[in-house]
Amino acid sequence: MFFIDPMYLLLVFLPTLLISGLCSWRVKAAFKKYSQVRSMNGYSGAQAARMILDREGLQDVQVTETGGFLTDHYDPRNKTLALSAENFRGTSVVHIGIAAHEAGHAIQDARNYGPLKLRSAIVPLATLGSSLGYGVIIVGMLLMWLATGSNIGSIVMLAGCALFGLVLVFQLVTLPVEFDATARAKQIVVEAGIVYPEERVGMDKVLDAAAMTYVAAVATTLLTLSYYVWRAFSGMRD
Repeated sequence: MFFIDPMYLLLVFLPTLLISGLCSWRVKAAFKKYSQVRSMNGYSGAQAARMILDREGLQDVQVTETGGFLTDHYDPRNKTLALSAENFRGTSVVHIGIAAHEAGHAIQDARNYGPLKLRSAIVPLATLGSSLGYGVIIVGMLLMWLATGSNIGSIVMLAGCALFGLVLVFQLVTLPVEFDATARAKQIVVEAGIVYPEERVGMDKVLDAAAMTYVAAVATTLLTLSYYVWRAFSGMRD
């Protein structure tokens, strides 16, 4: 059966587990280490975000507190920058860095940064691909198993791959958005006098590790999609 295919385990499951696990460990390890390093100026993440936003003329963007761990995000729909409790109240270089990163997204929004606008526009397509892609692929694989000698299963699988490919497109568009927000954060915290240049080491390590999780997501999605496309074509009959 397809769900215990050793090729899937070897080429997709194990590499995905390794890549995702390594990236997650790097983020958590860097966060744990540098969240203990208090910034010299003593600003909290919320204060840093507010200072950056005000400096950029974005007084209409609200800074709010939200639950969870590393649930920080910027919502362009209601102009809200939400920080998890630890990053909202914390005064380490890490808490400030994450707040600055989210402020970077607010700046992107205000300046009509192209990739951010594109990402927002394709969210419905990515959601559709995520919710339906796997299901259609599985239906296609079942048809391949039940209707041997027919190409209908492979065709359905390829349709599912096309839907799932929308997720990959979304992730690819996300890369420049996240890397740009990180670059803005690194620059602006020093320019605004929120942290000193020598304090950026810990902040940079956490932000760089977090940025690599988006690269890992692209890699794992590409591996998964490639496997299913290969299975679809390998099941084609002349």
